[in-house]
Amino acid sequence: MRKFAYRALVMLILLVILTAVVYVQVNKFIFSHRVKAYLIEEKGYSDETISSVKGVWGIKAPPFFAVVSFSDEPEVEYTYFAHNEVMQFSHEISLKGRKSGIRESSLKHIEPYNPY
Repeated sequence: MRKFAYRALVMLILLVILTAVVYVQVNKFIFSHRVKAYLIEEKGYSDETISSVKGVWGIKAPPFFAVVSFSDEPEVEYTYFAHNEVMQFSHEISLKGRKSGIRESSLKHIEPYNPY
C-alpha cells in the first residue's frame, strides 16, 4: 500500500510540474502569435521585415509578453503586451547598437503610446 501511495504522490507532482510547463509554453506561443498577427494584419509589416517574435515568460507583471526584432533594426528589441489588445510597451537598444550610433530619435518602429 505504501508503494502505491508513493507512486501516486510522485505521479501527482509530475503532473503538476508538467501542467505548469505546458501552460507557460502555450502562453508564450499564443502571445508571440498574437503580436505577429497584429504586426502583419494591423500594422502592415511583411513577414520579411519581422526578424523574430519571441514569447517571453517574465518575473514581473504581466507575466507574458513578446519581444520583437525587425530586420532593418537588428540591434533594437521592441516589447509588446498582448493581453487584451496588442500594444507596444517599450524598446531597448543593445550596447552594440548604441556604440554604432543608433539613437532613440532614429528608431523606425516606435508606436505612439495609446492606453485606450
